[in-house]
Amino acid sequence: MINDTTKANQTLATESAKLKCHHRPGFHIAAPAGWINDPNGLCFHNGLYHAFYQHHPYSSDWGPMHWGHVTSKDMVHWEHQPVALAPGDEGTCFSGSAVTDGDTLALLYTGHSWLGEEGDDTKMKQIQCLATSEDGIHFEKQGIVIPDAPKADMVHFRDPKVWKEDGLWHMVVGMKDGDQGQIGYYQSDDLRHWNYKGVMAEAKEGIGYMWECPDFFALDDKRVLICSPMGMEADGYNNLNFHQNGYMVGDLDKELGRFTFDKFVELDFGHDFYACQTFDAEGGRKVAMAWMDMWHSEMPTKARGWCGALTLPRELKLDEEGKIWQTPVKELEDLRVEQFDTSALRKVDSQMLETGICGDLLEVKARFSLAGATAERFGFMLRVGDVPFERTLVDMTEWRSVHFLIERYREKR
Repeated sequence: MINDTTKANQTLATESAKLKCHHRPGFHIAAPAGWINDPNGLCFHNGLYHAFYQHHPYSSDWGPMHWGHVTSKDMVHWEHQPVALAPGDEGTCFSGSAVTDGDTLALLYTGHSWLGEEGDDTKMKQIQCLATSEDGIHFEKQGIVIPDAPKADMVHFRDPKVWKEDGLWHMVVGMKDGDQGQIGYYQSDDLRHWNYKGVMAEAKEGIGYMWECPDFFALDDKRVLICSPMGMEADGYNNLNFHQNGYMVGDLDKELGRFTFDKFVELDFGHDFYACQTFDAEGGRKVAMAWMDMWHSEMPTKARGWCGALTLPRELKLDEEGKIWQTPVKELEDLRVEQFDTSALRKVDSQMLETGICGDLLEVKARFSLAGATAERFGFMLRVGDVPFERTLVDMTEWRSVHFLIERYREKR
C-alpha cells in the first residue's frame, strides 16, 4: 500500500503560513491548518509522547481522512511532525490506535471506502489495516489485517484500539449490528493475523445504535470501556450533546471474552468532547484526551482556515464507588507564570464583580460560597467584549454540571 504524504505536507506548509490565528488555542493540540477530529494513536514510545489525529489538510471541512501527528517530551509542549498516513488503495484512513512492538511503532487503523455516493453510510466498506515505523515519524503501510466485518451485512466496523496483555495482542472495534451498538473483540500473536473472539459488549436499551471509538483498559482492579454512542436521547441534564462520550465500569470474563457492566456514565458534560482515547503515561498513569468539538455543531473557526482541537491531557482515577475522576496532568502546572489573587472579591448577591484580569491564556480556579446567598444563579464570565452581552458565561448554578453559554458570539475582525 502506498503512503504518499508529500502533497499533504506541502499544502500544510503553505496554508499554515496564511492562517488567521484569532481564537487559536495556545495549549491544546491543533493541526497547522485544516480540519481535525478524533485523537488517534496516543502512546508513549521511546521516550516521546505521540498524539495522532484525524485530519483533512486540504480544507477546514471534514474530508478524506489523513493522520496528523505531534510529539512531546512532557504532554505540554507539542511539536508538529509530518502527516503520518494519507489515503491509499485501502481508502481513507479512519481512526485507530498505536502500540510499541519492540523498537517499532505500529499503527492500527480503519481503511474506509464509499461503495456508493460519498456520505451514504449504508454503502461503504470498512477494514482494519497496519502501518509501522522504525523512527516513529515515517510510516510504511503493511496492508490489510482484518478484511471483513464479523457479519456480511455489517458496514459500520471501525476504530480499532489495541493493547498487549498476557503475551497476546488484543483489539476492540466499534460495530453496529442492526440498530444496536456493539464492541467486537479480537486477539493476535503478531499484529498481522487476528482471530475474532466475539461480541465483547453491546448496548443496552437507550445506549445508542453505533459505538464509535472504543477504548478498553484496566483501572485499579476493574475494567473500563469508553466509547462514543451515537443516537442516545437526552435525559434531563444528561446526554445533551448531539452525540455522547462516556464510560462503563465492569468486569471481563477472559474465557468468554465478555464484558459486563451496570450503567453508562458521561465522561464530560460539556458540549465539545468526543472520541476520548487513553494511553499509559510515565509513572503508571492512565491519561485521556478527546476531540474538543462535536459533530453537527457550529464551527466558526472554519472561516479562518482551521477547525478543531484536542483536549488537554487528563489523568483518570477510579474511586471506590466506580466513578472516574479526571485531573489535568501535573506537567501542565509548568505553564503557570503569573498568579492573580481575587480572594478579596467577597461581595454577595451582586449583579457583577469585575476582577480586572485580562489575558488570552488563563487557568481559572474558582470557589463559590453560598452561605447566606439568595442569588438564583452564580458563575463567572469570560471573553467579555465591548458590545453588550458579548461574553462566555460559565453558569455554576446546577451542581451536577457546568454549563457554558455563548451569548452573542462575535469575532473581532
